[in-house]
Amino acid sequence: MTAQQPEQQPEPDRTPRANAILAEPATVDACNREYAEAADVRQTLAAQEARQR
Repeated sequence: MTAQQPEQQPEPDRTPRANAILAEPATVDACNREYAEAADVRQTLAAQEARQR
C-alpha cells in the first residue's frame, strides 16, 4: 500500500509590489469622497444588523 503524495503547488510570487493604499495621500477630500462612495455599503450593513436584532 503506497500513500499518494499531495500534488506540489507552485511557489507563490512574493515579488514586492507598490501598495495602492499607501501610494495615495490621506486628504480630507479623499476621505470625504470614499465616505460618500461607501454610503450604500453602510446602508446595507445597517439593514442586515437591524434584522439580526
